[in-house]
Amino acid sequence: MHHLLKFPPQSRTAVFVSREKRFLVHVLIDGQPLTVHTNNSGSMLGLLRPGMDVFISPAAAPGRKLPYTLELVRPCGDWVGVNTLTPNRLLKKAWEAGVIAELCGYPEFLPEAMHGASRLDARLSGPDGEFWIEAKNVTMVEDDVACFPDAVTERGQKHLCELMDLAAQGVRVGVFLAVQRPDGACFGPADFIDARFAELFWQAMDKGVEFLPHVVHASPEGIALGRRLPVISRGTCDDALTGTLKARRNKQKLG
Repeated sequence: MHHLLKFPPQSRTAVFVSREKRFLVHVLIDGQPLTVHTNNSGSMLGLLRPGMDVFISPAAAPGRKLPYTLELVRPCGDWVGVNTLTPNRLLKKAWEAGVIAELCGYPEFLPEAMHGASRLDARLSGPDGEFWIEAKNVTMVEDDVACFPDAVTERGQKHLCELMDLAAQGVRVGVFLAVQRPDGACFGPADFIDARFAELFWQAMDKGVEFLPHVVHASPEGIALGRRLPVISRGTCDDALTGTLKARRNKQKLG
């Protein structure tokens, strides 16, 4: 397996103890307690279990208060990447390697690019035009459907609105989805978590926003790009899947 991303030296495994607030995670290294940083503000629903293995990397900035960052968790047999910067880094590596067809033909890659008042994760450009892309980390699978988001995301809603505005201006736009779970058979919006995001997702699809979900294979050896996942459709062969998601959403409301 070809790893597009590799972890820095001094990365190591630890044992998960607990999460405090949104950005602090308590672990044990050789039985000694340590607090590490997580940049994942989502719920990480179903992923955090006391006693499980986690993988942490040293902070890039020397002297940072928290010396390690949470990279991977292992709730069951597979490692799952939870660092929300990974999709951006993987997107650039995939572009450099030419392994995603939609990214080919653009010789220039500008990260954190501005378009009016909008800041998007990347702008690809070349003789044939531009391709503006947002990158998202997907860590939740429900009934074989890889779902995003795992918590209500006003930021994610805003990004979809910005992409639709650009699409209306004739700009090519898309969302790269790094699906960090190998058990997902397809991708769909998590309407049982964030109904507004799901509504905007389908609007964006109708307006030409391209969604590029790819399975990501993560391990302490590195991160590799896997197969493309299909996006569920509305009212066709995925009726059962969509019905399951709606049932889960209704169950949450009743609970």
